[in-house]
Amino acid sequence: MNQKKIAGEKAAEYIKDGMVVGLGTGSTARYMVDKVGEMVKNGLKIQGVPTSKATEEQARSLGIPLLDINDVDHIDLDIDGVDEIDGDFNATKGGGGALFREKVVASLAKEVIWIMDESKLVDKLGAFPLPIEILPYGYQIVFKKMEEYGFNPKMRMKDGELFVTDNGNYIVDLHLGVPADIEDVKAKVNGIVGVLETGQFLKMCKRIIVGTDEGVKVIEAK
Repeated sequence: MNQKKIAGEKAAEYIKDGMVVGLGTGSTARYMVDKVGEMVKNGLKIQGVPTSKATEEQARSLGIPLLDINDVDHIDLDIDGVDEIDGDFNATKGGGGALFREKVVASLAKEVIWIMDESKLVDKLGAFPLPIEILPYGYQIVFKKMEEYGFNPKMRMKDGELFVTDNGNYIVDLHLGVPADIEDVKAKVNGIVGVLETGQFLKMCKRIIVGTDEGVKVIEAK
């Protein structure tokens, strides 16, 4: 059973006519966007706000009407994937490099749903590296500061070059290990000049949808 596919398609059921919908990024979100495209073709009237250039291209190819983030005053529902999430719905996101746009969209949403396969459920965060989007100007200074904090930073690379986000920035992945002290990391990282945003999405959703081999589980926040 394709756990990502069933989670993505289940989440699409929460989309209703007239909604402005945040369209997430990543392998699980891609299935959700495919399903939304099918629903639009069958008459669903919505407007989407993509969280990355990749999702924008996918949505346009499916005929989903899109809004620019600067033309949005609200988002009814945001659906996106996670890289790991604990029992308190604290999540790590940004493995695909879209964390800044993902957080902007999620912060505007009346409701947020995170979708995933069951491997993303963890007791404590820290096994998946925490992505941090940083400005290119002075990036080595930011990197050294993270080293001083003992966060074991690694510059993200792609094809032998520094990975560049849709916003033209770099990403540092913090290999924190389990259990990560998420509040300590949050305070220290957010205090570094040159950090644009972190991949910490702490208690931002009320519902998660998990694909398992036994089917889909919908779990509400405690």
